[in-house]
Amino acid sequence: MSEGNAPMDSAPDFPTEFTLSSRTGAIVVTTTEAGLPRAISVDRARLREDPELLAAEILRLCHQSAARAGIERRAQLQAAGLSSELLALTGLPTAEDVTRQEYVEEQEYETEPESWLRPI
Repeated sequence: MSEGNAPMDSAPDFPTEFTLSSRTGAIVVTTTEAGLPRAISVDRARLREDPELLAAEILRLCHQSAARAGIERRAQLQAAGLSSELLALTGLPTAEDVTRQEYVEEQEYETEPESWLRPI
């Protein structure tokens, strides 16, 4: 291996895949750092639901996975000594940004019960 390709001893390995599941665990996505899906697991019962809603939830989980990977990348760069000004220029999200966005999405995409009937 040439000198230019030598791994950095001081930098910890950054994961190449990130896994995130829905709140119920019925959907699990494994993505790249950019949120591109590498694997998707869907509970059989969820496959009977509206395909558009299922696709929207999978896409939302991929976006969340990318955002959380961005938090990890930001922390890695900060630990490597990148200044706050340069970190801001990267466009990587802060933990507060991601928390706020996930809260908004949770309120927006939270599914309603399929039936309002309940036992008395």
